Amino acid sequence: MSENTTLRAFEVNRAHWQQTRIVEETLDNALQDNQVLLAVDRFALTANNISYCVTGDLLGYWRFFPAAREWGRIPAMGYADVVVSNCPGIAAGERVWGFLPMATHLLIQAGKVNDHGFSDVSAHRAGLAPVYASFDRVAAAPHNDPAVEDLTMLLRGLFTTSWLVEDFMFDNDHFDARQYLITSASSKTSIALAFAVRERGILPAVALTSTANKAFVEDLGCYDRVVTYDEIATLDAAIPSVVVDMAGSDTILAAIHHHFGEQLRFSSKVGATHYAELSGDPLDSRDDALPGAEPVFFFAPAQIEKRTGDWGPGEVMRRLSESLARFLGFGAQFLTVQHHSGAQAMDQCYQQMLAGTADAATGYVMSLNE
Repeated sequence: MSENTTLRAFEVNRAHWQQTRIVEETLDNALQDNQVLLAVDRFALTANNISYCVTGDLLGYWRFFPAAREWGRIPAMGYADVVVSNCPGIAAGERVWGFLPMATHLLIQAGKVNDHGFSDVSAHRAGLAPVYASFDRVAAAPHNDPAVEDLTMLLRGLFTTSWLVEDFMFDNDHFDARQYLITSASSKTSIALAFAVRERGILPAVALTSTANKAFVEDLGCYDRVVTYDEIATLDAAIPSVVVDMAGSDTILAAIHHHFGEQLRFSSKVGATHYAELSGDPLDSRDDALPGAEPVFFFAPAQIEKRTGDWGPGEVMRRLSESLARFLGFGAQFLTVQHHSGAQAMDQCYQQMLAGTADAATGYVMSLNE
């Protein structure tokens, strides 16, 4: 191996997300104590990545992988291989899964090393949720199967969020609601939530989607009812409901609140697939103009922390892993995986995802390696 490694990274303008660029950095392979150099193999591009842009400053997502001035590196779920290690207990050749930059490499300060993984304990990680800094050792994963790596990248992260949303609702007796209302129902995160709701088997899930995606959502078979956004007024407003908003559209959320009024028992903000229709602070949970429950942003690490205290970390991972394995099987039925590599393909697929024109039935697996 040469003495240096050239890192190439995809960056977006933090104020104007349509503006992108590729930057290069030279990394010295003579690593300092406990440093590890990862070669990013491939990563998933989903609507979740756009949500990270929306909340990048507010939840610290831009701090995961620092960039120069007004530019940001969007976190993505993916696989990487250790190419150089100066950390005891971590060997070159190991394969890991976790949050990665849209780049060819990542240099980390490794710590918290155990049989199942390790973490990036770099100074810029201070104050950020620890779950986002951890890397799982693929060989030690309970459901390690190279054949489902693509689906794992595309679905594991968002399924974890949705599984925790459903668990949070269950943990709070669904706030005495009798049905779920799920916006952006064609998005993978919403599908994952509907799957988790159906597995629980307590409440029905009503899909709210665009006219263009209605047939696709109906064919999924994981929702109990599918209505378009312009049909919200046809829903029975007397049914106590919880809404999980994956769309992030002020207009859609307001229509739901005004229709259900006080029968809307809980309003959870999760995603922003319709980010262009969002005004103001996406984490602002106060809107006196909306009747019913006050919208609250859902922060997945808080529910992980609670359940870890309730059950212990081993039991949390067991339950989550078993449910994920079933969802991966479900995902294989509706998702077609596409592989793309190189800077030009990266920008094209990203722009489609940003504009909301990406095919809901397609999973985009990306690599910046030419």
